[in-house]
Amino acid sequence: MKRITILIADDEVEIADLVAMHLEKEGYNYIKVSDGKEAIRVISDQKIDLAILDIMMPELNGYEVTRQIREKYQMPIIFLSAKSSDLDKISGLVMGADDYMTKPFNPMELVARVNAQLRRAMQLNQASNESILEVGGLTIYPDQRKVILYDEAIELTPKEFDILVLLAGHSQKVFSAESIFQNVWGEAYYEMGNNTVMVHIRTLRKKLGEDKNKNKFITTVWGVGYKFNG
Repeated sequence: MKRITILIADDEVEIADLVAMHLEKEGYNYIKVSDGKEAIRVISDQKIDLAILDIMMPELNGYEVTRQIREKYQMPIIFLSAKSSDLDKISGLVMGADDYMTKPFNPMELVARVNAQLRRAMQLNQASNESILEVGGLTIYPDQRKVILYDEAIELTPKEFDILVLLAGHSQKVFSAESIFQNVWGEAYYEMGNNTVMVHIRTLRKKLGEDKNKNKFITTVWGVGYKFNG
């Protein structure tokens, strides 16, 4: 079996070397780069299974690298950054990252999170027999991770797509923000998890055209959570 390859993008050599050492012990291949442009070049040229990105990098910062990755690829992305505020974490997740760790960090915890994200990605890729979901001009293809709205494809981040599939796959069931976070992010709920879910729901609604169309696919059940109108 081909070994998994992980991209480490960090301009702090000591940090990159530490991460690489622990990933190698776990049996992973790795590629180290020190700036955002080089990260994009490597991803364009090689098969990368997961990316670990610093935010504050030369050439292109981690946010911009994530934005460009998400235009073409679905690989898991973990931010590893010295930026530690709740706003930084939410911004990273909204940009399309799957996880966020702050420096200083425990290398073994990072490896555990890498393993979790790779397992989740594998499970999603294997879910190829799921039914197509259709409602009110919206068609969701879970196996292709594709969404068509009124005959036009709409681009969703991986987390937006996972939220949509979760809600649409359980039409009329009300999900709390905590339940959505645990199902989609696959980790324990934390203090700012509600804001993270709320921001993703807001951007998802905008992409679904709820500000322009009569259809309201996602309804807020005040004081409880969210449900899909199917």
